[in-house]
Amino acid sequence: MGLLYDKQQLDEQLEILPKWQQEAFQSFSSMIADTNTYPCVPARQGFLANHLRFLFAGDPNKESTVKQLADALREYSDCSRNAGNYTSLAVFFQTSKEIRNRYAEADYRELFWSILNHVTAFDEAAWPKDIPTDPAHHKWEFCFHGEPYFAFCATPAHHQRKSRHFPFFLMAFQPRWVFAEMNESTAFGRKMKSIIRKRLTDYDGIPGHPDLKWYGQEDNHEWKQYFLNDDDTSPNNCPFQRMKSKLTTFFK
Repeated sequence: MGLLYDKQQLDEQLEILPKWQQEAFQSFSSMIADTNTYPCVPARQGFLANHLRFLFAGDPNKESTVKQLADALREYSDCSRNAGNYTSLAVFFQTSKEIRNRYAEADYRELFWSILNHVTAFDEAAWPKDIPTDPAHHKWEFCFHGEPYFAFCATPAHHQRKSRHFPFFLMAFQPRWVFAEMNESTAFGRKMKSIIRKRLTDYDGIPGHPDLKWYGQEDNHEWKQYFLNDDDTSPNNCPFQRMKSKLTTFFK
């Protein structure tokens, strides 16, 4: 059996899972499916159609958890094209009360980039030739196992941006090929963008973050969208550094 679950499996097996995993999945289900207000329409459609895949990861501050994520990303990369047109991988981390009580937004941001950086130490595939390695390039994208991904983070410390709030530390990975028809060059893409941006403003109750742009736009930086600050600020420099070798310890 692999590391990943789909919605049908979780609906059937949820009662036998650890309590925190039950709470994480139930919170996600309530957020994305109970009402028709969740801003990311493709993610909602993917959830309802059983296109999403789920991983319950361990303590986000442990190297073993990063290795677990790497194994799951490899498994997901190999099966995602059979999962459905609106697929994503949602990763719920075991977020202790100590972390939730102590971590501010900046701590979660540092944790997010530490995980994204160090998971690449377990990537045995070459970086895709058509994806720039410099995050400052407008066509840069996080890649793993030869697959470009849009990465997403939600945390317990986000409060103004409800769309980035979740009671557990959450990361999601959406394959770039999912966006093939959802871009500025297609009528469907332009319509979807308009719908999502309006729903996002309504859902959060504040204007969308200024870093939200289309992939490939000359002034776009994908990495800035991965972890959006609760306010309108953004980091000046990308924290991403691809690791070439595994490290024994790297978290605080």
